[in-house]
Amino acid sequence: MISWCSVAGNTIYDVNDAPHNRLPRLWRDPFFWLTILLTAFAVAPFVLPGYFWGANDARHHVYFLFEYDRVVQDGIWWPRWSPDFAFGYGYPFFNIYGPFSHFLAEGLHHYLGLSFTAAIESIFALSIVGSAGAMYGFVRSWAGRSAGLVAGLVYTYAPYHLLNLYVRANLAESMAFVWLPLILWAAREAIVRPNRAQAAALSDAEHAAERRPTRRRALPVIGLALSYAGLMYTSNLVTVLFTPLLAGYVLLLTLVYAIPAWIPRGALSWGRRFWLWLNCLYPPVLGGIAGLGLSAAFWMPAFLERNGVRVDQWYAGRYDFRGHFVYLFQLFSPRWGFGVSTPGPLDPIGYQLGAVALIFAVLGVALIWRFAGRRRWEVAFLVLAAFAGAALSLRFAAPLWEMPIVGGILQSAQFPWRWLVIPTVAIGALAGTLGAAADAEERISLPTIVLAALVILGSYPYLQVQITEPAEGPVSLAGLMRFQQSSDEMTGSTAWVKEIPAWSPMADYYISQDNAGEPVKPIETKLDYTIFDYKTLGAESVAHNTVSEEIYFFNGLDEPQTIVFNQFYYPGWNAYLLAGKHGPRIASIPITPEPTGTLGRMTVQAPPGEGYLLLVYEDTPPRTMGGIITLTTAAILMAAALIDGWRTRRVQPKVAHTLSNSV
Repeated sequence: MISWCSVAGNTIYDVNDAPHNRLPRLWRDPFFWLTILLTAFAVAPFVLPGYFWGANDARHHVYFLFEYDRVVQDGIWWPRWSPDFAFGYGYPFFNIYGPFSHFLAEGLHHYLGLSFTAAIESIFALSIVGSAGAMYGFVRSWAGRSAGLVAGLVYTYAPYHLLNLYVRANLAESMAFVWLPLILWAAREAIVRPNRAQAAALSDAEHAAERRPTRRRALPVIGLALSYAGLMYTSNLVTVLFTPLLAGYVLLLTLVYAIPAWIPRGALSWGRRFWLWLNCLYPPVLGGIAGLGLSAAFWMPAFLERNGVRVDQWYAGRYDFRGHFVYLFQLFSPRWGFGVSTPGPLDPIGYQLGAVALIFAVLGVALIWRFAGRRRWEVAFLVLAAFAGAALSLRFAAPLWEMPIVGGILQSAQFPWRWLVIPTVAIGALAGTLGAAADAEERISLPTIVLAALVILGSYPYLQVQITEPAEGPVSLAGLMRFQQSSDEMTGSTAWVKEIPAWSPMADYYISQDNAGEPVKPIETKLDYTIFDYKTLGAESVAHNTVSEEIYFFNGLDEPQTIVFNQFYYPGWNAYLLAGKHGPRIASIPITPEPTGTLGRMTVQAPPGEGYLLLVYEDTPPRTMGGIITLTTAAILMAAALIDGWRTRRVQPKVAHTLSNSV
């Protein structure tokens, strides 16, 4: 392997213009496995007995999984409706919140029998290992294996990453750290790998063989599509923050690498250059579009049905971004603690960028800048990204957050300090350059080990979680109700709710069961029985689960009468008349939010007479269309992979024959 800053005589080799197969396969690379092994110190706190219930979102994710499992038990593996949130009135949580992390956790709980807390901790551990491996692969591809090892560890042990793991305990954002380097890696491979646009610029017979596509060009495009879709399914919030960085990186790589290094400057016309840029740009653009297609099943309904939930709950009160800017000194302060973000400079938690990470990044850039060649542009871009991401989190950037269009983009982060994810990625990659400068021979040497040890020792005081007992008691429906009441969390409401409830009949039912010492069982109906007089109108539940309820009703009047369900109104709920008990659907009945009161509950007009009625949560047109787009995109990508593999097997023997004749 030729290192990116190796010097033989006076020749500086550029790995971007060298064959990519000089790097060993990832699973055969000892540097990769050493990187994974050294994440053990970050994983260790999740192996401790107990659970860190007091961390910011630690309870949230246990009960997110609890709700996910409740619906899975009814046979639905993508539960867009969470029936027990908002004290049992329900909330379309996974319709607007990325489900991927909890999908993985549910697999561990459902199939392996892990407890809810153990499943969540396992996904946290998986995110740590995945983040290190992803950053290693990305940086290895352009700076070498020593650089990849250092970058993977700096990224893993970065303070903001550890803050998300141990203090904020945000599972989705922690898992998002896996996808960010993978996306950059795939985008880079889609551009930098030898492609037809470069080969078309070669006209001499010596390079005739290089005009043939000998690499599977579809793989980077598919990789970019999968990783970008993975990020969207994991955290749509981080996707919004990261996409501008990705777009800028793709544009930079196109301008820098579209024209091969061996083409003399000025040898091509501007028209020819523009054509090469377009041909180099379309693979990553295609990959990004395919990523949107693969994730359309999530983002399309999340975006189009966003107005169906109360967004003021996300940005008002203690969530107002104005009270959560970072002060400049906090980026360098060693302060570390447990708690929540508070207005002012005295946050009990830390927002530091990390002394070791910053020193490694500065030294690495200084040492390799002279030898970086065309990759100097990439290094400069990452430096700019680190500065920009950090600046957007600072108080002096507050006027930007108030601007009409720019402010709308910035406020998508909810809290200004969330923008620190960008410098965390950039500084992690830049810190790897010190590994390249310290070990040009690309072996596991003493300098590499020393750098790895410094990264771990520099963050060692922060590798801890606060193990506590759950204040709400064991994980159960009663515990969920207590948690919502004590924390005023997980009480999201739909847009038709005028006053957010502080309790409910369902909560009373669960607490009464728990106090009696009996196992807490789900309620058997969401019917509001208080409205029935049983002389002219009555109903009883026949069958009930998390996403449907069948009732028998009788209406003694000659006009429709209102039946109310203790569930918030939201698109996707439909009502049907049935032809007898458990019978087929014979007619659709409109569902409307209750015209009086403050809860915005669902109401159905029961026709005169008696019969059976089914209330069920189903797909809406955006969900159906998003699913069709996702399946279609997946089919296209599978076909592209098969065709690309067939073409590669067909072309490679011809290339080998041409090369042997030229020799």
